[in-house]
Amino acid sequence: MTGRTAGRARAGDEGPAPATPRRRAADLVVLIAGAAAFLWLARRMGTDVAQATANAEAFQSLERAVGIDVEPAANRWLAQRPPLAVAAVAYYRLYYLPLAAVLLGVVLARNDAYRRLRVTVLAVAVIALLAYWAVPLSPPRFAMPGIVDVVAEHDPIAGEASRDLESRTHLTAFPSMHTGWSALAAYLAWSALRTSRPRLALLVWLFPVGMVLVVVTTGNHDVLDVIGSAALLAAAIGVTRLWERRRRAGQRRPSRLPPPGQDGRDATA
Repeated sequence: MTGRTAGRARAGDEGPAPATPRRRAADLVVLIAGAAAFLWLARRMGTDVAQATANAEAFQSLERAVGIDVEPAANRWLAQRPPLAVAAVAYYRLYYLPLAAVLLGVVLARNDAYRRLRVTVLAVAVIALLAYWAVPLSPPRFAMPGIVDVVAEHDPIAGEASRDLESRTHLTAFPSMHTGWSALAAYLAWSALRTSRPRLALLVWLFPVGMVLVVVTTGNHDVLDVIGSAALLAAAIGVTRLWERRRRAGQRRPSRLPPPGQDGRDATA
């Protein structure tokens, strides 16, 4: 192998593998399997109703102490406006469509953003599951007096399921992963667009901002749940950047292979 060929090989090691159809299909299978595993594990977290209710009361007390207990007023405002409530429920239910579009776009592109996607998504999922396990939490629609379950009232398909307190998925309100996944999608889109289309890159953040308004006004999450989502994403981004620094440091280490011509063979062989 010549020095030039070796240089190209080393350069190729730094980026993701070529995006062949087979590799793209494998990446999609891994993404879908990972999502299924996350949902399966999430359903097995936060099963203690009493502890989830106690944690919700503690969250409410803290919010009152710092003056951010806006959930009753916000929920009442939305409940009195049925057309907006219907739109909010649609936003809440269909948020996975833009999320899936962003994830698929990054996977299919298979560029530098793809490497970040894998690490960041894994970090988000692991941290969220740890929070679900450590802090089971009932949503305001169950734990806060006077809150109207807007989703149950205005979702004709799956609204009744929202009233089932025994459903394990209802006791994992912290952090708000509707907000967390929306913010992750915005972050990935922003990362891809900030250089070529900076104005459009800023607009993608409207997606998680809208989700924050929806989850609070519909009675699905406290303000602290949303703050927890922001902290989760920040932690996941921090993990990703730490991983990238360690990877780059490893790439800068001198190779242990002897230079061409010093291993007993001709460098041009």
